[in-house]
Amino acid sequence: MNRRYRTYSPDQGFLFPPSPRDWLPDDHLVHFVSDLVDEMDLSEIDRYYDRELRGQPPYDPRMMTKVLVYAYCVGVYSSRRIAKRLQEDVAFRLVAAGNDPDFRTISEFRRIHLKALSRLFEQVLIVAKGAGAVRVGRVVVDGSKIKANASKHKAMSYGRMVEKERELKEEVKGLLAKAEEVDAEEDATYGDSSGDEGLPVELKRREDRLKKIREAKKALKERAQEKAAEEGRAPEEAKPKEKDQYNFTDPQSRIMKGSDGFVQAYNTQIAVDSGSQIIVGQSVTQQVNDKEQLVPMIEAVEAQSGERPKEVIADNGYCSEKNLLLLESTEKPEKKVDAYIATGREAHKKGSEMSCRGPLPKDASRVERMTRKLRTVLGQAIYATRKGIVEPVYGQIKYGSGFREFLLRGLEKVRGEWSLVCLAHNIKKLYRFSYT
Repeated sequence: MNRRYRTYSPDQGFLFPPSPRDWLPDDHLVHFVSDLVDEMDLSEIDRYYDRELRGQPPYDPRMMTKVLVYAYCVGVYSSRRIAKRLQEDVAFRLVAAGNDPDFRTISEFRRIHLKALSRLFEQVLIVAKGAGAVRVGRVVVDGSKIKANASKHKAMSYGRMVEKERELKEEVKGLLAKAEEVDAEEDATYGDSSGDEGLPVELKRREDRLKKIREAKKALKERAQEKAAEEGRAPEEAKPKEKDQYNFTDPQSRIMKGSDGFVQAYNTQIAVDSGSQIIVGQSVTQQVNDKEQLVPMIEAVEAQSGERPKEVIADNGYCSEKNLLLLESTEKPEKKVDAYIATGREAHKKGSEMSCRGPLPKDASRVERMTRKLRTVLGQAIYATRKGIVEPVYGQIKYGSGFREFLLRGLEKVRGEWSLVCLAHNIKKLYRFSYT
């Protein structure tokens, strides 16, 4: 039986050069990213290259930006993995238009232009608002710990530092004495030119460790003084606690309790639009809990989206008398934010337990008033929307896109990286909005 197949000639050349845009469907995400970046203002990046006239011409910043943004959209964060995709993946080859930057070039581009790239988050929000995909009315604020690029095993407590400093000082003292004995013996044998002067390797290694521990102790003391000043206590009297930790790999990260136990991490924050699950405000903090983040996140929404939210929903991690007072103390009516903040586990209860009965005492605290507010039918209905708005966003970022750990180190770089992650999330939401 003679079978007939469609023509297959892998070595056949093209009669006419193909258009790379035809390699994938018109509604593919990579086309959307490419067209979107074409509309963005990259003048800040361009100005950098206006000043740099040495060496070979750089890769086109618009192409490099498209590659990075698309990579984050599809959950590829490592510069080495991005470089590999540029060789093997059709979508990456398409967006790069035949360019093949190596992983060092990609990593360097991200490092140099991290601040400019992070500001694209705001540009995409402008596009989303213009398209009607997002309205900054009701937002839900939440936080999640994301692992730093550092092991908690590289951390040391202040108490252990004091102990280790004492040990190293004794070891250095002993090695110095030994070095003097060796020098004296060599001088007697070889004269003034032994040919191998200098500190022994073991002594140098211990002195370096001693220096790092002293720097870490100083950093913890400064941290304790800053905290004391914030709390209204005398900074000069503040001292680190025995268990205060310092990480030698990323000193600005902190030990935090996450879903996987205690990890070296940063506390990421997002404010999500209730109608679209688009992130309208984002930040990263070193604080181990969310108590001080409510008002800063409202300010972040206003700064990054250009609008102040009318309503904000948050879990009990954001509730405090201080936060509720700050929300009430705004004098301008347009600055008022209607808050629905859980005050405890009772916010999750349903039915008659949550009924609103009897007048509140005149001296009721703001937290007590918020508790009563969430026990009304309206309060219950509004707060019940929280879980379905913000928790899926973190799920999409952590599990859907696989972003479980920062690649960069230091608070400012981590903030820039988180901005790129949130930017990618918003682009995918805008993409789905545009094709539905």
